[in-house]
Amino acid sequence: MFKRLSKASNNTRRTLKKWCKQRRVFITASTVAGTVILLRSFALLQFSELAAIDQFFRWRPLESIDERVVIVAINEADLQKFGYPIPDGVMAQLLEKLSAGQPRAIGLDIYRDLPVEPGYEKLVQAFETIPNLIGIEKSQDENNLGVRPPTILSQRNQVGLNNVVVDADGKIRRALLYSWPEGGKKRESLALKLALIYLKAEGINPEPATSNPKYLQLGKGVFERFEPNDGPYIRAESRGYQILANLRGPGGSFRRVSMAEVMSGKISPDFVRSRIVLIGSTATSLKDFQQTSYSGGLLDSPESISGVELQANFLSQILSAALQGRTSFKVWSDLAEWLWIWGWSWVGAFVSWKLRSPQLSLLFLLGVGVGLTTSLYLAFLGGWWLPLIPPLMAIAGSAAVIVGYLAHLQEEFKRSKEFLQTVINTIPDPIFVTDINHRRIVLNQAYCRLIGQPLETLISKTDYDLFPKHEADIFWHQDNLVFATQLEYENEEEFTDASGTTHLIATKRSLHKDAAGNLFLVGAIRDITERKRMEEELKQKNAELLLSEDRLRYQAYHDDLTGLPNRQLFHESLSVSIKQASVKDQLVALLFLDLDGFKLINDSLGHDIGDLLLKGVAERLKGCLRGSDTISRLGGDEFTVILPGIPGKPDAARVAEKILDAITQVFVFEGNSISVTTSIGISLYPFDGQDKETLIKNADAAMYRAKELGKNRFEFS
Repeated sequence: MFKRLSKASNNTRRTLKKWCKQRRVFITASTVAGTVILLRSFALLQFSELAAIDQFFRWRPLESIDERVVIVAINEADLQKFGYPIPDGVMAQLLEKLSAGQPRAIGLDIYRDLPVEPGYEKLVQAFETIPNLIGIEKSQDENNLGVRPPTILSQRNQVGLNNVVVDADGKIRRALLYSWPEGGKKRESLALKLALIYLKAEGINPEPATSNPKYLQLGKGVFERFEPNDGPYIRAESRGYQILANLRGPGGSFRRVSMAEVMSGKISPDFVRSRIVLIGSTATSLKDFQQTSYSGGLLDSPESISGVELQANFLSQILSAALQGRTSFKVWSDLAEWLWIWGWSWVGAFVSWKLRSPQLSLLFLLGVGVGLTTSLYLAFLGGWWLPLIPPLMAIAGSAAVIVGYLAHLQEEFKRSKEFLQTVINTIPDPIFVTDINHRRIVLNQAYCRLIGQPLETLISKTDYDLFPKHEADIFWHQDNLVFATQLEYENEEEFTDASGTTHLIATKRSLHKDAAGNLFLVGAIRDITERKRMEEELKQKNAELLLSEDRLRYQAYHDDLTGLPNRQLFHESLSVSIKQASVKDQLVALLFLDLDGFKLINDSLGHDIGDLLLKGVAERLKGCLRGSDTISRLGGDEFTVILPGIPGKPDAARVAEKILDAITQVFVFEGNSISVTTSIGISLYPFDGQDKETLIKNADAAMYRAKELGKNRFEFS
């Protein structure tokens, strides 16, 4: 009971020590990850995370021009030619020319809340007669007063919002699909309004998504609604129905013609047929430009995109998602992102702890940085916005903490080595000290003499550097046993010195720890080669004596020819069987066998064939009986069988029949086919005798009676 409790206590202690060893990695990873998550929750990492996403956009291969959208650009030359603001009559003429080409929809990305004479009546007429024309308005919010749409278009529900969502750094990374201004009426954006007209002709109408009824689905595209903490955003403004923007590229991603080219008739009506036409300003003087993820990096001058091309990108994103299933960006939940950050923090702490080298840790961080960036870039191409900056900070931070701690351990380690070297040099026995990596760090001169190599050669070496592999495997295993259990062990081993001489040694290993927690294995060696040699000689002599005694004992109790128990062992076995049967109240059957006509075979074919026949009979008897039964050869052609614990007389009869059948099978020796039979006499204890002499006498008599009655049969006493 006490031994079991002690064993359980040792197992518990080893488990706790192992946990303590890994605790620093866990605490470091958790602390650094918690710090990064806290910094992130205060939006201190938002700009760097958004910058990383912007870089992914700039790395992404540019997509082909979207042929479904055409931009009619009002440039500086158009303003000089037609004036600014552009008169209503000129605008009406432009709309009529475009409408004549039968575009699927026309988007007027120009505010027309007030008349601009001359030609206001013509413009109103154009608004009334072009059913697929969509104007714009800007919804009022806390940052602007808003701009009203043309009255006629508003009455005909042909107006879309031109509001854009601008991040704190002045860039646009989100698109607005719906808004609910004061009054609660849902207002669609210009891009969505135009897209719905285009998609209706394709048989696609807006509906709740099957994956989440709160999301909008158009054809193959599901547009997940932006939440305040999605991706790198922290408590971002999320009014209306916003989505993460997936722009096709920088400026120049769409077909573009100037207003003057349309007005002069240089553009064929077929150019706009079945397409969506967006009319808007690209003149720098009107300052209708926005910055996006493509607007340049930290070292590049920002390049803005015109408002009309930004709307074209939003429109293209909707159409491509609905018709081709183009990827819409998705993000993880907050919990998944926290676990992601903690996981990389743990990787940094764990690997740095294992490497225990600032240089290797730095190389590891560089490799992980490249690998993680590449992996998240590939995920980005697949439609995922996943955190990059927080895990990089977590892995670098946890690695830095562990490297700093290991530097402290290294300093303590150096002091401990100096102290141990001073102590072991006073000890006459060979002493070695290794670290947890199995490298020798402290050795005394007695150890160097035993190994046969100088200190400079042995220091920092492992077992595999000094000894043959089969010896090093044993040393390594014994060292690991001490490190794992932190218990003291003594073991006898072999090792080969530098001259090739093999020694037998007894090594006592124990574990020591310094103030910083560094572990050292200290080994003390005794050369026991001579003692072992004397022990082996003594063992060999004893073994020879035992082997001789065993051989004599075997010969005394077994038949030389067949290897079966002889007459002496038969009598002892029968006595034991009778004694056990009397105690257990069981039966014992004794069978006497005599081969019929053996003398004739022996005389006619020779004694060699006779001996082979006796061996063959012995083997067939073994095949007929149980392992608990005893077969003996009394001499000549006489055999006996003892059947202990037999249930009854019928069972003894079945065994006898089995023996008769086995013996009557033809024997073939040296080309001679020999047929022989046997006569069997059976006596049963206790019915036919209470002692072995009586049982033997009765079985022998029964055997002779079987011969008299015709042979090849059995008879009971």
